[in-house]
Amino acid sequence: MRLNRILLSTLLVVVALVTQVCVLARLNLPGAVPDLLLLVVLGLALVYGHTSGALIGFGAGLLADFAPPADHAAGRYALVLCVIGYLAGLAKPETGQLRSATGPMLVVVAGAVGSTLLYAGVGSLVGDDAGGHAGLAKLLFTAALYDLLLAPFTVPLIMAVARRTDHDPRVDSTGGGSGGGDNAYRWLTSARRSARGGRLGKAARVGNQGGGSLLAKNRANKAGRIKGVKRL
Repeated sequence: MRLNRILLSTLLVVVALVTQVCVLARLNLPGAVPDLLLLVVLGLALVYGHTSGALIGFGAGLLADFAPPADHAAGRYALVLCVIGYLAGLAKPETGQLRSATGPMLVVVAGAVGSTLLYAGVGSLVGDDAGGHAGLAKLLFTAALYDLLLAPFTVPLIMAVARRTDHDPRVDSTGGGSGGGDNAYRWLTSARRSARGGRLGKAARVGNQGGGSLLAKNRANKAGRIKGVKRL
């Protein structure tokens, strides 16, 4: 990952985690808690791709594992967000531009449901039943609902900021780097060709002028000789 991606991702993850712990977790909503950290990971993964999405998800989840009041085993949420970030990054379009908001909203719903199921599955494997007092169906429904309601106000903004601050060398090379090099190469070759053509044209003109003058002299000499013969 490049430095600008690391700085932006760290800033957004810290702000999302503080907001989630200090504000969203204190709303006492029924069922799950709106997962702003998940939305940040999804938004960045849709712009940066699956590799960066996995790294950002792992770092964000690991930070959430140690942030108070954490009541689960360390590394559990890091694994969940790492997998979710990787899968969300696979939905990144090749052109980097999304044609509609349907795709990101579907990714948000799938991420909310998938993260809840994966979190519960990892907890059952490691024997960590924290949060298991609530029904799984209720958690799935409320997690998808809260994240879907929060997504229109967060995911587009995160993606816009990520695109604005990101400079992809591949995009630059196709738009300005290699295009500029090709233009420069074409300009140099055309300049060389025009210079060669100019030199050849000048030589041709000089040759034509020299040949013309020689032909004119020869014709004059022949004419003089013919006139001299007639005079004789």
